[in-house]
Amino acid sequence: MEEERLQKYLASCGIASRRKCEELILQGKVSVNGKVVTELGSKVIPNKDKIEFNGKEVNVQENKIYILLNKPIGYVTTVKEQFGRDKVTDLVKIKERLVPVGRLDMYTSGAIILTNDGDFVYKVTHPKNEVTKTYTVTLKGQVTNEEVEKLRSGVTLDDGFTTSPAKVKKIMEDKEKNRTRLEIVIHEGKNREVRRMCEAIDKKVLALHRSKIGTINLERFNNWKMEIFKRK
Repeated sequence: MEEERLQKYLASCGIASRRKCEELILQGKVSVNGKVVTELGSKVIPNKDKIEFNGKEVNVQENKIYILLNKPIGYVTTVKEQFGRDKVTDLVKIKERLVPVGRLDMYTSGAIILTNDGDFVYKVTHPKNEVTKTYTVTLKGQVTNEEVEKLRSGVTLDDGFTTSPAKVKKIMEDKEKNRTRLEIVIHEGKNREVRRMCEAIDKKVLALHRSKIGTINLERFNNWKMEIFKRK
């Protein structure tokens, strides 16, 4: 029977993304055959070795579930929440353990996928795969063509990171209310990247919504809701 990297196996069991599973291993929360393992290069034999997370045995999820959720404002995209805030998983009443694919901050609405398929999480979130995310952002003030070009070319964020070129276009300009709405398409997925991109051109974000992940969109959604879809 073929060996498999421990973090990949944990991800396929729906514990978390591969990167998050690596953190859990380093934190000493995973054991193999009764022994805590903290080495990221460790390998296991599925269906032979006994793998436990937080003292509970984990197994590969045979029934793969994919849920597209139109996240409302006020919910955090995390499985465990130490501050008592509402979680996106609270909106989904299902017995299987699901994890969010990527993140949306508490004050951003829109498309988020929940699944128990760790390989799917890895493919969507890993930077090398360059899966695009499409956002609609409403900004205070007028946005000049020069500022749009800056966003398109890449801007330097507050931590010194320079973003990759993005697709940016104006979709609304309201001079009376002093607001501008942009559509921004990125593929990097840095923490709060769109908000920080807008801060880099000195614009305040009034509203932020993710309408699409790759080719999966929220066109049919009027209010917050969810639907189960099949992976193609």
